[in-house]
Amino acid sequence: MFKFFIFLIVFITYAIGDDKVEIFATTMDTKDNIVTAGGEVVVVYQDYHLSAKRAIYNRNSGELELFGNIRASQGENIKLLGEYAKLNIAQKERTFKPFYMLEKTADVWISGDDGHAKDIEVEIKSGVMSGCDPNDPLWKMEFTSSEYNTDTMWLNLYNARIYIYDIPVFYTPYFGYSLDTTRRTGVLPPMVGFSSKEGFYYEQALYIAEQNWWDIELKPQIRTNRGSGMYTTFRFADSKISKGSLTAGYFKEKQEYFNESDLANNKHYGFNFLYENSDVINQWFGTSFKGQSGIYMDVVNMNDVDYINLSTNDTTQNATTTQLLSRINLFYNTDNNYFGSYFKHYKDLTLDSNEKTLQNLPALHYHKYLETLLDEHFLYSFDVQSNNYYRTLGKSAVQTDINIPLTLQTSLFDEHLNVSYKSYIYAQHTSFKGKEEVPTISDEYNSGLFARNYHIVSASTQLTRAFDEVTHVVDFGTQYQMGGSDMEDGYYDEQKDYCSIKENKAKPICEFYNITEVEKSLQLYFSHYLYDISGKQIFYHRVAQNISYEGVGGGAGEIENELDYQMTDSLNYYNNMFYNYDEGAFSKNFNKILYKNDTFDIGLSHMYKNEFLPYTTTTSPITSYITSSIGYKYNNHYSYSFKHDYDLERSEKKGFEVGFLYQKRCWDFGLRYVENNRPILNLSGISDSIYDRYIYLTIRLKPIMSANSTASGFAYRLPDKSGTN
Repeated sequence: MFKFFIFLIVFITYAIGDDKVEIFATTMDTKDNIVTAGGEVVVVYQDYHLSAKRAIYNRNSGELELFGNIRASQGENIKLLGEYAKLNIAQKERTFKPFYMLEKTADVWISGDDGHAKDIEVEIKSGVMSGCDPNDPLWKMEFTSSEYNTDTMWLNLYNARIYIYDIPVFYTPYFGYSLDTTRRTGVLPPMVGFSSKEGFYYEQALYIAEQNWWDIELKPQIRTNRGSGMYTTFRFADSKISKGSLTAGYFKEKQEYFNESDLANNKHYGFNFLYENSDVINQWFGTSFKGQSGIYMDVVNMNDVDYINLSTNDTTQNATTTQLLSRINLFYNTDNNYFGSYFKHYKDLTLDSNEKTLQNLPALHYHKYLETLLDEHFLYSFDVQSNNYYRTLGKSAVQTDINIPLTLQTSLFDEHLNVSYKSYIYAQHTSFKGKEEVPTISDEYNSGLFARNYHIVSASTQLTRAFDEVTHVVDFGTQYQMGGSDMEDGYYDEQKDYCSIKENKAKPICEFYNITEVEKSLQLYFSHYLYDISGKQIFYHRVAQNISYEGVGGGAGEIENELDYQMTDSLNYYNNMFYNYDEGAFSKNFNKILYKNDTFDIGLSHMYKNEFLPYTTTTSPITSYITSSIGYKYNNHYSYSFKHDYDLERSEKKGFEVGFLYQKRCWDFGLRYVENNRPILNLSGISDSIYDRYIYLTIRLKPIMSANSTASGFAYRLPDKSGTN
């Protein structure tokens, strides 16, 4: 923290007028306006002081020279400046030989042969900078000259050479860095990489933060064999209750690469806008409503998935998909009522045009929260939602749903048994607009109304028993569902028989028919919990079984079993499975085991699903997917990681990673080998995939590189046998 010393010199200048500056020394002689102080010399101003072995002060020129073991201190922070310093109080100039500065905020020290300072500028010749132990730095940056601004705390180094121990590893003619930890404009660490197909990769990010409420990050990149582009992110906080960001990017392929790779587009571009505000109505319209209002926006658009793939050199950090969803949600909420409006826009990147894609623009929602009557024995609520399903080409519809649940409840046998009767009133109305590409029978899309009333009777009990070390909670019950009466008119009456058949649900005429039969059924469920004396859950187990009393499709439905067991403080096991009696097989079985302590972090999971549909040439009814990860912390310096994702059904590796990281106070060094299966869009418009293989080398020179920064490494992309990389 060298700045306080500069302040001291300014204070001494003022001391000639009004401020008081004290000089203490063992001996002091004065001759012809030359004051010589010897022994232990101390210059004091407020809580600042300078110390040296000897000092000479010229009253005529205003120059103060200090000799021998010069130190500057403020409180307990002591900074060694050198063996010689020459200070011109009148002209605010300082010279130090040798020069040393320790900036405590950034934890960086700078040493040089000599330094000259005037006002807020400091020039240093032939020196070294590092954030490590000065006696034996693990890394250091040598330079021929340097400039430091004590006001902005910005440091410029010229002809900088980076050494790891005493081995030179990098040279740059210029390096600029801010010693201020507050956000400010500057150059961020670059990202570099190499691929045998894409060539040398270089990304140099520029961070602009001229005001507290916004910043911009510019990330131009070049891939020498493939092309170049730039991604930009603008972040802002327009108030204390709202914030947002806009990310946009553009990448232009070289013609040779575009032709060889059979890509769908030679230009990749897109944007993503995020915004949220937790009191939007009062802020935007100047109202003072007591209820809570909000808006959430997530608007995204791009011409293909390579826009995401090219946004960084580490493809494992990207969640790529060929289906895009843009959303805008608005709501106003009080203790009794909720009003919402939702906009959803879908885009399929595999299609040339999305004019046939059904959008929901908008959905209007009102909900009346639960009210009670008759001493809380009668409960009711009200919910209505209207969806405007729209597309440019094809049939559109406005579909409105109304739900009114009515409940009578009470407890029996000294509150050991809870019983309730629920009556559900449900209605749906659909009106159509737009025209089909292929003309159909005119009465197929008549507006329609569907109304239903059905009932549920339930009984349950919950028992709790406390023991010395644990508390056991048992919850079991049953509910019986029965149909009441249905009413169909128009579309629902005309298409009921056709659209109720499972094989016809994908037909265009059944696109808006989402009515399912209410089966007469019985549900049995049982669950129990164990808690330790601190209230932490140790064990959770639930079993649920549905039994249908309908004709052909009746009988026992799938039985569900869910288990969550915290075996020890470090080991957890979770299982969720469904068993289908008709098929004699599991329809779903998910298992996950986690082990975590100060040394190991191990995770293993397997997902199995069977839809019991026929196999086709392109799809399989079975999903069987395994994920695994291992983290091992050998000590405070060495840590190792391993990840593996594998599709058992397709015998296809989805991802693989193995690496290690060596961490010290002032630097990190890591090496990772990564494989990643990611989608692309080819010339035929079909979503394809590329299997990337990378070697990532991470070097973080702290504190000039953030410990959480991903932009501090080198990536080498390995070719594969197919030549796609």
